[in-house]
Amino acid sequence: MLYFFQQVLNGLHSGALYALLAFGYVLTNGILHRTNLAYGALFAFCGQTMILTAAFGYQALWLTLLAAVALGIVAAFLYAGLISHVLSRSIFEPLADRTPNAIVVTTLGILLLLSEASRIAADTHDLWLPPMLAEPIIFARGANFNATLTLIQLLDCGIVVATIALASWAFARSSFGRRWRAVSDDPKAAAMCGVDVRAVFRHAVLAGGLCAALAGVVAGLYYGNISFGSGLVYGLKILFVTAVGGYLSPLRAALGAAAFGMAESLWAGYFPVEWRDAWMYLFLVAMLVLIGTGRDQGKIA
Repeated sequence: MLYFFQQVLNGLHSGALYALLAFGYVLTNGILHRTNLAYGALFAFCGQTMILTAAFGYQALWLTLLAAVALGIVAAFLYAGLISHVLSRSIFEPLADRTPNAIVVTTLGILLLLSEASRIAADTHDLWLPPMLAEPIIFARGANFNATLTLIQLLDCGIVVATIALASWAFARSSFGRRWRAVSDDPKAAAMCGVDVRAVFRHAVLAGGLCAALAGVVAGLYYGNISFGSGLVYGLKILFVTAVGGYLSPLRAALGAAAFGMAESLWAGYFPVEWRDAWMYLFLVAMLVLIGTGRDQGKIA
């Protein structure tokens, strides 16, 4: 039971990371209704930007480690805002009324562009942040084993939970949340009622990009590094998780993604880890087929 409790504790951090990514992804795709492969790349790019900027500040500007990391975090959010601005105005809006394949192909190109930009900026080297706030906090003691989490894990989970809770509260009670739901349901009807559809869409893309940046920062601080290809892996997982749960509620998508992260942790604790991604993808595909069939039958009925 103590070992099981440790796997549950481990799942809290990965679940929080997936939840934040899913929340931001649904903010954009709840209106776009198109597959966006660039979202995972934005997450990895912001994490890489934070690490590269922190390394530059520490080695070239002679900043302290804390100041260098803070500079990296600011750079990650600035890049996220800039990329979100370009995506919403130059990519998503012109292609929103085209075939879904146009968005898929374009965002795949953006994924490759961001991944290669990160790789070239790092000169194909993996830069690592030193371990920070790695002191273990014991939650349960055993004769030969303690169930622990590090301080950085707890801090990351607290930041993610607070962000999602505050954003969900504001989303449920603000005028933006009402306008987002209206545009998600029927953009033409929302426009006829006086809603500025473009403004809602641009704000949603920006909020989603900032969520991706925060997830990249959280992952970078904990793992110390984000590889160039991790954006595709995370992006595909979030794509499948949100497709299973639907795009109507960012909070529901976040809760489903948190459960997925917990399941991944439990698999890693009890089954061969090299088969984890394959079986988790298979589970998501099976759920998508079953739930998608039910949705289609409901629409026909």
